[in-house]
Amino acid sequence: MRALRRAFARRRRFVAALLAAAATASVILALRPESAEPVPVLVASRDLRGGALSDGDLVLVGYPPQAVPDGALRSAASVHGRVLSGPMRRGEPLTDARLLGPGMLTGSGSGLVAAPVRIADADAAHLVTSGDRIDVLAVSPESDTASGVARDVPVLAVPAPARPGGGDGALVVLAVTSDQAARLAHAQTRARLSLTVHRRE
Repeated sequence: MRALRRAFARRRRFVAALLAAAATASVILALRPESAEPVPVLVASRDLRGGALSDGDLVLVGYPPQAVPDGALRSAASVHGRVLSGPMRRGEPLTDARLLGPGMLTGSGSGLVAAPVRIADADAAHLVTSGDRIDVLAVSPESDTASGVARDVPVLAVPAPARPGGGDGALVVLAVTSDQAARLAHAQTRARLSLTVHRRE
């Protein structure tokens, strides 16, 4: 009788161990992330200097869903001919903030508009990059003095020219208020614009 009880106890411990193992396996399977199909995202096929996008500039690459950047673009046809706000490195994902347009103002705060401003000295304009803060000065042909038109405004982009060497100066796209945009537009018709750069904090 005693031997029978010992055998029954061993079998009960064995069944309990099996049940514990099954419970542990169920927890592990529940916690393991489910495999998901990669999401196609447009990335630069080579280093891009900016300007209008053309065939061959972008390729689709599969990204894990959790790694897809906000605003990532997925259709080459929808961005063909659109203008990059600045250079892109090979393999960098293309997002709406990288294209000239409303997406550029993401994170810039409410009440701002993107204003393209032509700086007279192209070399000076290409010294600044997205994220720099500048003052815009207007120099009238009738005087030797410069007056401030916009102060401490952020640079959104410095687009590459469509044709190298074409036209005077260079475009800089700024995030400004509507009033500042109006003053800048008026100043461009009467004076040559220059800039000074604020030190980055």
